[in-house]
Amino acid sequence: MADAGSDMADEGATGPPGPSGCPVTDWSTDFDHTDPQYAARAPEIWDELRSSCPVARSERFGGVWLPTRHADVASIAHDTDHFSSRGVIVSVFEPGPGPVGYAPPITSDPPFHETARRLLLPAFSPKAIRPLEPTTTALCRELLDDLVERAGEGGVADAAIEYAQEIPVRVIAHMLGVPASDGDRFRTFIHRIMETGGQNDAVDPADTLSAYLLDIIEQHRGSVTPRGDLIDFLLDARIDGEALDEDHIVGTVALLLIAGIDTTWSAIGAALWHLAHHPEHRARLLAEPDLLLMAIEEFLRAYAPVTMARKVAREIELGGRTLEPGDWVLLPFPAANRDPRAFDAADEVILDRAKNRHAAFGLGIHRCLGSNLARMELTVAVREWLLRVPDFELADPSAVRWSAGQVRGPRTLPVRLRTITGPSSEEAA
Repeated sequence: MADAGSDMADEGATGPPGPSGCPVTDWSTDFDHTDPQYAARAPEIWDELRSSCPVARSERFGGVWLPTRHADVASIAHDTDHFSSRGVIVSVFEPGPGPVGYAPPITSDPPFHETARRLLLPAFSPKAIRPLEPTTTALCRELLDDLVERAGEGGVADAAIEYAQEIPVRVIAHMLGVPASDGDRFRTFIHRIMETGGQNDAVDPADTLSAYLLDIIEQHRGSVTPRGDLIDFLLDARIDGEALDEDHIVGTVALLLIAGIDTTWSAIGAALWHLAHHPEHRARLLAEPDLLLMAIEEFLRAYAPVTMARKVAREIELGGRTLEPGDWVLLPFPAANRDPRAFDAADEVILDRAKNRHAAFGLGIHRCLGSNLARMELTVAVREWLLRVPDFELADPSAVRWSAGQVRGPRTLPVRLRTITGPSSEEAA
């Protein structure tokens, strides 16, 4: 892509030295969202900051702010005059200029944002997603059959590695027209881009996400028979009668691949982590299957995986602090969802929470266009797990590892399968 230093463009580009290895001494003045302690303790850290320093500041990554109140996060997300979306992943690299950005539409500012977003909306509408549910159901049942066969009743399986992460990999690979067998490569790209903030060692240019996608796109261009997938759709798309620039196609496919996998995998894993702790919630969902849709919204609120970022475009006051042009600002939607000013009993998971306008899918013009897909995958994944493994528990709580960076979810989740029902992979979805 043209912007070789951008977050999704070239994971191996060189940049300013990062803060990796420097321990955090004060989360209000020196936070690091890529620190493993942040991953493990994030809800506690948000609570501490919200009560003492609602807009924290760190000099890491060239200067970054962390608001923790719902009102502040919402105000930034809706303010496209003072905050640019050209940098949505805090990194040691400086993102290129707007308004298109390196991964449209999420990195696009108005007015181009609306054009780029409108292009993709039909592919992620409820009507377009609905036909994927039977295939997703069959996939979940297949994964569960394999997991149960390996572990057996009373045995231990990793619900994150063996189940949660496999579902969105295969679903989005099918939608894009990329090989699901490249799942390990996708996870490597995700780790470099989303978890380290660019603080990784130099990467061979041939082993970057951009190089991978350029090769895949060229294969699509050279195909005699159209595949009918999203890459074909982007190759055929037109804006004002003109074909999309190659940078636009690569950036959008990168966005769909990264966002379509990491966020959903994290949400599924977090829901299963919660249910492993709460037998009363498992029992209620099994007894009241119609409650599942409300419960999914509550899991999304309580364990929202995504933190976005912005670049300050114009000086502005926020929470008594002055944000300068060029500063990074994190938008921790999970922290906003746990703000007691916005939600009653914000730290409690209430399966039938009636008032639940959560921010798990973002706020403002960049609200996640893949929310219908994510909801479907999360609902099917939790439903099928509970039907197959109605009773389970954490095998070793200390072995659970949460991802650092801007997408938070369990990366390892060893659970003991206490009760297993019969196989269901042959049943109609």
